[in-house]
Amino acid sequence: MKTGIITFIANRHWLNADSISSPKPASKFIPKWYSIADRFFKNEKEEYIIDADGGKIPTWKSCPAILDGFTSGYTLVTPCDILFYLDQNNKINVKIQDEKYDDFCVIRSRIDGFHNPKGYYEESFAWVSDWGISTPDGYSCIYLTPINRFDLPFVNTTGIIDTDKVSLPGSLPFFLIDGWTGLLPAGTPYLQVIPFKRENWQSSLQIDKAGDIYARIRESRKTFRVPNGGVYLNKFWEKREYK
Repeated sequence: MKTGIITFIANRHWLNADSISSPKPASKFIPKWYSIADRFFKNEKEEYIIDADGGKIPTWKSCPAILDGFTSGYTLVTPCDILFYLDQNNKINVKIQDEKYDDFCVIRSRIDGFHNPKGYYEESFAWVSDWGISTPDGYSCIYLTPINRFDLPFVNTTGIIDTDKVSLPGSLPFFLIDGWTGLLPAGTPYLQVIPFKRENWQSSLQIDKAGDIYARIRESRKTFRVPNGGVYLNKFWEKREYK
């Protein structure tokens, strides 16, 4: 498989490879709650449940698609502690705990015409990244909230940038969960970046007869319904590397 080169460009002269905010492969930031989760269901007695095929029943932890979400691309983390608090007007605000990064996270007024996500403060914020990104010709990057990190108290707007043409850090708007205040510690993952090749696509529809659909389902069950699962991971899944 061809290896692409993504370059992260420092936006502050003191940054280096050892800086806390230095971008790293997303695989370095798999959350502990995922790592310790069991791959198979248990009953109230903490015994594995056995299905009709004689195998254990896989949980979401056994799904390679979820793991791919966690490990694809690169992760950027907060360079310092960031405090979100209610001011004297009972409005959510932000205070950077290290003056060197006083412009890393800024508050913004409501984004007119943009649907405010339900359950989040109307006020929006923006990350102003320490790092710009450059990719080879023909490659772009998608910027998004770290995938499957529903434990984080914020959600980013998602965007795509042609990083082969534009490498400025820019700013990324985000929303904070309504009612949440507290400290985001330095090193908190706030952004996942996944490079991809730009291609044009065409779509088509396949409408099969009922018998063909049922036959396909039966064949799929023969292939994938085996004791303890793992067929997709072991026979079909193709590992991607991000270094």
